[in-house]
Amino acid sequence: MSMRYPIATLALSIVIPVYNEEKSLPLLEERLFPALDKLQKSYEVIFVNDGSKDRSQDVLAELFERHRKHVRVVNLRRNAGQHPAIIAAFQQTRGEIIVTLDCDLQNPPEDIGKLVDLVEKGHDIAGGIRAIRQDKSWRKTVSMLANKIRERITNIRMIDQGSMLRAYRRYIVEQIVATAGSSPYIPAIAHYLASNPIEIPVGHEERAAGVSQYTVYKLLRLNFDLITSFSIVPLQIFTMVGMALSGLSTLLVIYMGLRRLIVGPEVEGVFTLFAILFLLISVTMTGLGLIGEYIGRIYMEVRQRPPVVIKELLE
Repeated sequence: MSMRYPIATLALSIVIPVYNEEKSLPLLEERLFPALDKLQKSYEVIFVNDGSKDRSQDVLAELFERHRKHVRVVNLRRNAGQHPAIIAAFQQTRGEIIVTLDCDLQNPPEDIGKLVDLVEKGHDIAGGIRAIRQDKSWRKTVSMLANKIRERITNIRMIDQGSMLRAYRRYIVEQIVATAGSSPYIPAIAHYLASNPIEIPVGHEERAAGVSQYTVYKLLRLNFDLITSFSIVPLQIFTMVGMALSGLSTLLVIYMGLRRLIVGPEVEGVFTLFAILFLLISVTMTGLGLIGEYIGRIYMEVRQRPPVVIKELLE
């Protein structure tokens, strides 16, 4: 991935990832540009089409024709995922302040100004907290648990890691791209790099159109990536559990040996031994999977294949 950046010539860059959002884009257009014009700052909007399978690319081309002064479109060759797609757009930005925004209008574009004001006052990151979330209950539960686990394991303090309405100073974005790796999680990387971050409540609405692209599996996968990317605590926990079970197993073997010598052989405890054996095997398999996850990350970094491939740039 190239590390060369355009010269900052604008006040704002708005980065919006797009994946199968042909119905949401016209609604976003109606609200986004009036909100940005009201800020009275020079700006650009970079839409990154993450390999959409619907008409999103055509809708973006039409939107580009209507707003040539402000819009640029990055079309990726294949679906890379939300965060790698945003990284690709980051490399095209020309703003002193970069704002990320989802396409589905769950975060209102009218709140962009609040975050920009905070960055201009000295914060290197300003993040939005979805104060009254309009998501389903299971999504809120998964998000809450992920926040607590992430904070305990990685020591990264964020109130709402799932909100993509965030504003960054340019030097933070440049460092994000330089250190992102193959599995970037942008809000966490940014908070790790920041010296003066802040989060404030922002609006949260129901999805304007379409359905969320994040399934339960993708959400769990994303949070597992976050934890293993920023900490080796899972490996340390597994090591301690393995040592404890090894000690208990040793005591059990000694007990069974002494019992055999004193009382004689027994048959009644066979199933108990099987249960203990199955427990130890399951712990071993879990550990092998965890180690494999870390080794897989090393492999992804070593082979140095680009996580995104840009097919076309409209500007």
